[in-house]
This record gives sequence, C-alpha cells and structure tokens, in this order.
Amino acid sequence: MSFQAYLDAIEHKTGLTPRQLLALAAEKGFGGDTKAGLILDWLKADYGLGRGHGMALVHVLKNGPRIDPRHVGTAGVHRDESDMLWLDGVASKPR
Repeated sequence: MSFQAYLDAIEHKTGLTPRQLLALAAEKGFGGDTKAGLILDWLKADYGLGRGHGMALVHVLKNGPRIDPRHVGTAGVHRDESDMLWLDGVASKPR
C-alpha cells in the first residue's frame, strides 16, 4: 500500500484529513522528536488506528509530506505517484 493510500484510508476511518490530525498532534505537543509509540498510542486510543496507518502519519509528522523518490513510479510496497503526499483530503486532491 502506498503512503498516500494509507493517508487516504486514515481520513476515511477518522473523518479527519491528515493535515487536521497533524494539527491535533501539534496541540497535544507531539512533534518530530516525539517517540512513535506515544503517537501510535494516541491514534489507537482516540481514533482506532492500527500501527500501519499510524506509522504513515508518524512519518509525515517527523519528516513532512515529502517521501523518498525511490518509491515513486515503482512496483514496490510503498509505491506512490509523487514524492509529495497530499494532506488536505481526498475530496480536494488534484487528479
């Protein structure tokens, strides 16, 4: 599953865009130096997200919306169409 597919699924499961969840994480004091386990515990407790979905959001929280270009246009596990992840919701995603 691509990083973007994980983020889209998070929105479907929670009703919140990735950007909204990142804002909530910041309100809780979570940032790039926060241990992944703390963020994963919060996402599971408040939104029922599992580890795979949670780690996609942790990646964005720690590294921003850019992913490694080696995943772009490949057939690998984390294949994506772009090295920039869309954080503003499925409905507003450019086609």
